[in-house]
Amino acid sequence: MIIWLNGTFGAGKTTTTRELLKLIPEARLFDPEKVGFMLRHVTDLPQVGNFQDWRPWRGLVVETASQLLDYVGGALVVPQTVLDEQYWAEIHAGLEKASIPVHHFVLHTDQDTLIHRIETDTIESGARQWRLDHIPDYHAALPWLRREAEVVDTTETSPEQVAHVIAASVGARTTGVE
Repeated sequence: MIIWLNGTFGAGKTTTTRELLKLIPEARLFDPEKVGFMLRHVTDLPQVGNFQDWRPWRGLVVETASQLLDYVGGALVVPQTVLDEQYWAEIHAGLEKASIPVHHFVLHTDQDTLIHRIETDTIESGARQWRLDHIPDYHAALPWLRREAEVVDTTETSPEQVAHVIAASVGARTTGVE
């Protein structure tokens, strides 16, 4: 099983992932961003603004998830923003073809909370601006995201509470850790 946490940068994916990993004993982190970092070292790939624009990234995410689940079993928690509907369709179709159940969640927060989280995060300032610059892309993607995923409002909900909501939604056996 895959628990995919989508949403804009600053919505709480990373923090919620940490809580889910504590809560669901058979869950492991799979960060598709690492696949993108790996591809950045391949020479002669076309220049792109986002590693998700490389078709091999999408295929490798599916293949890596499939291989990991075959090897270790359990569940993968995948904190990855995907705002391009076609890219999500490719990934989802590949996982479905591999017979991997996918539970897709969008962590959402109101605009003021989102901006506050981004501006007070300890990331380097360049990444902060990059995150702020992508808020309009997220809002443009919200209509299809709402169709494709379960939206979880993180505005006034702690990451621990969000993790419990997600674990309950997927019917996961939890440790009972609060």
